[in-house]
Amino acid sequence: MGGVASILVVDDNPKYLADALPMYGYDVTVAEDGLEALKLLTEKEETFDLILLDVMMPNMDGWDTLKAIRANKKLKYMPVIMITAVSEDQKVVSGLKIGADDYIVKPFILPNLLARIEAVLRRCEWQKEAAPKQEKTLNKDVNIDALTPKEKEVLALVAKGASNQEIADKLYVRDVTVKTHLNSIFKKLKVTNRTQAVLLAMQMNLIS
Repeated sequence: MGGVASILVVDDNPKYLADALPMYGYDVTVAEDGLEALKLLTEKEETFDLILLDVMMPNMDGWDTLKAIRANKKLKYMPVIMITAVSEDQKVVSGLKIGADDYIVKPFILPNLLARIEAVLRRCEWQKEAAPKQEKTLNKDVNIDALTPKEKEVLALVAKGASNQEIADKLYVRDVTVKTHLNSIFKKLKVTNRTQAVLLAMQMNLIS
């Protein structure tokens, strides 16, 4: 990606990121809550390459801010990484369904965040270049019909935020059986984790 990437940090305690990110070549603008961020994004028509969006904030939290961003036609494709202290799968999946591109859980180490920023920016750049053929490539490379009915059922429960134990209880199987199903799902969908599997299944309309 050419040039300096511009990042909007939306956080009621932004000092750490505001101080650290410029040291790695990023142009940083700060908004201390969702309302301030939306003003920057709409009224002032500021343009950013990426938004780092904290979940817990006064006035307007990260989830509502993300919904407002995705509801705006001019902003709906702007990449957003959620920063949350909440690690429950259900909330993470909810954020992905609303339209987050990635998430990172506090407390995090800076190299981890930097790697996620670089990955999202790189992916967005690639998507701009390959957009016309991306959908075809995805559907060609991954055969969703390869999943068994039970695997589809497990994946649907994962998408609802159910833990392995909750899935096991729901399907009257052992926890290890759920893990076996998940490993098979990951292999067939060519992904490495639950989040990627859910995103891909949503993209291919397997789950809603």
